[in-house]
Amino acid sequence: MANFVSILRIFIALFAVFLLFSHTDKAYIGAIVLAIIAFAFDGLDGYLARKFHEESKLGAVLDIMGDRIVETAFWIVLAILGYLSPVIWVNALFPVICITRAFVVDSIRSVALSKGFTAFGSSSMQSTEIGKFICASRFMRILYAVAKIAAFAIIIIAHIPSVESMPICGDLCALGIALAWFAIILCVVRGLPVVLEAHTVLDD
Repeated sequence: MANFVSILRIFIALFAVFLLFSHTDKAYIGAIVLAIIAFAFDGLDGYLARKFHEESKLGAVLDIMGDRIVETAFWIVLAILGYLSPVIWVNALFPVICITRAFVVDSIRSVALSKGFTAFGSSSMQSTEIGKFICASRFMRILYAVAKIAAFAIIIIAHIPSVESMPICGDLCALGIALAWFAIILCVVRGLPVVLEAHTVLDD
């Protein structure tokens, strides 16, 4: 069940970004609702895995894979939509940073996985308490998820056709970009311990 949820959230997110190419109020509102569900499922799969004792290395891999696909899909599409419209939604730098961080971190974690370590849980590759807190603690994971969905939702709301003509649109755009910067900084910060502690799994 947990693995099913991890995979299902990918399709929910992809349908959400598909809706963003339909420039209508209903499509954008639907995309926001689906995006919230996709990010909520990130916590649901872990809860189900613990509740039904389905924790496994495959589950850890599917969880991270889902995270990467969902977040990069939104960053890329928001950047594309910005370049297709008179107003930039998010700079192309955001998906570039997100994808670069994903390649670096997941490459290290793939080696760690081959040696019996996982990204989260009791067999986490992080060897220091601060590393475990930044990368694997529930607080940081929830904070990062909330930052991303808040940024994506506010940016999309700001560009709902009926909202774009309102005076509040500018304020929403500014708030969305500020949240986007907060989310992308968290993205980088949460990847640093993996790189800094990589010697624990790359010692050969």
